Amino acid sequence: MMEELEMILADAKESMQKGIGHLETELVKIRAGKASPAMLDGLVVEYYGSPTPISQVANISVLDSRTISIQPWEKNMLAPIERSIMAANIGITPQNDGSQIRLYLPPLTEERRKELFKKASAEGEQSKVAIRNIRRDAIEQVKKLQKDGLSEDAAKDAEKEIQDLTDQYIVLVDKHLVAKEKEMMSV
Repeated sequence: MMEELEMILADAKESMQKGIGHLETELVKIRAGKASPAMLDGLVVEYYGSPTPISQVANISVLDSRTISIQPWEKNMLAPIERSIMAANIGITPQNDGSQIRLYLPPLTEERRKELFKKASAEGEQSKVAIRNIRRDAIEQVKKLQKDGLSEDAAKDAEKEIQDLTDQYIVLVDKHLVAKEKEMMSV
């Protein structure tokens, strides 16, 4: 019984950690006024008939704080890369000079910063919901164990531990959001 309880707690912790990892990945994609190659993560290009991540068909580098350079390894990939950037609707128009594509990030207006922070907040809320769902599932598993003979005290202790873990990870989500807001609102 206790081993199963330990497994439930370990699984819950691992799942919550994955939720935080996902939040961090999503927050990196939301631009905060500075150019970052991570903004293009998840962007796929049609490469000889199969969808391929852009990082596998081109060299992506940051020229300055507002410019990203995309240098495809094959010249014929310029047009598909340009099309996928336009289709991704990331708010940046690619500039193709025949050998590379440059993305110029316009300075963020106050209104755009607030809009981007709303998007970041929505990601944070999704992470909180995921963490709460993990808590719910873990508590349900503890209750099943209790029906199978786990003592009431052990079940209550486990539920408290799961709740403490949940609170811990929700605070972590809030810290990430505060850091992102600070990054976005600084000019």
